[in-house]
Amino acid sequence: MKVLVTGGRGLLGSATVAELRRRGHEVTTFQRNPSGNLQEILGDVTDASAVQRAVAGNEAVVHLAARVSIAGAWEDFIAANVDGTSNVVNACRTEGVKRLVHVSSPSVAHAGEPLVGVGAQPADPENVRGHYARSKAMAEIIALNANSPELAVTAIRPHLVWGPGDTQLVERIIDRARSGRLFLIGNGQSLIDTTYVDNAADALACAVEHCPGGRAFVVSNGEPRTVAEIVARIAQAGGSKVRGRVPYPVAFAAGKVIERVWGDRPSDPPITTFLAEQLSTAHWFDQRETQLALHWVPKVSLDEGFRLLDRAYRN
Repeated sequence: MKVLVTGGRGLLGSATVAELRRRGHEVTTFQRNPSGNLQEILGDVTDASAVQRAVAGNEAVVHLAARVSIAGAWEDFIAANVDGTSNVVNACRTEGVKRLVHVSSPSVAHAGEPLVGVGAQPADPENVRGHYARSKAMAEIIALNANSPELAVTAIRPHLVWGPGDTQLVERIIDRARSGRLFLIGNGQSLIDTTYVDNAADALACAVEHCPGGRAFVVSNGEPRTVAEIVARIAQAGGSKVRGRVPYPVAFAAGKVIERVWGDRPSDPPITTFLAEQLSTAHWFDQRETQLALHWVPKVSLDEGFRLLDRAYRN
């Protein structure tokens, strides 16, 4: 198929482009800055006319472009994540695209309580935490509401994607560890799922090829590990370690104070209530339905992923 990937420059976008091409699809990317891809179109998802030009002539679209941050102005999240998704959906309808894979997040259904062995719960913009989760919940609803016999729409929620070259999770953990600012919140024993980047890209490619319309699926390695182990192994890859622990009530209270004084600064604060909850509550997911619907199984185990991460930092 001819496939457009929005946001094809990031870690998951680059891996998804490579996987789609490996499967024989003709892939074009759409993003604000050059990615080095052979076929790319530069533009912003907030520009409806630019989106329509990029979508034209494609049979499928993978919509990855988003504002991913725990800080910033609400208007910026609305523009990129909500209005941007509306632009992609409208362009797909206008240009006769057959399949849309909308990349969402498990945070769209996480209201602070543990998620243990569940599937993809309904997106809940009223009760989720933070601008990112709320805007992505709104975006997922817009995308799935567009599902029709003419346009099959599937929402994929990859959970905590990481791997060599990751700047969202891996680099932040290692930077904090090296500067002596990496602490666990609570006892670190909550089980969480993560997803090695190649597995997430593989799942998105399977979603393009099978596209069970009108549904959302959480994607992960399906190997829950404790927060303490995951953080420690990532820090270890960078040659450092966790410094200690902070009680959850202290971290949550600090997050509340910092959120009030931080305001709309674009840089990420040291802690937020969302981060405190994410790092101290269990969230892992039943992958059986996801794997059956997408005809997909993860190929890279977490242990192999950690070995690849160690090798990347040694090199």
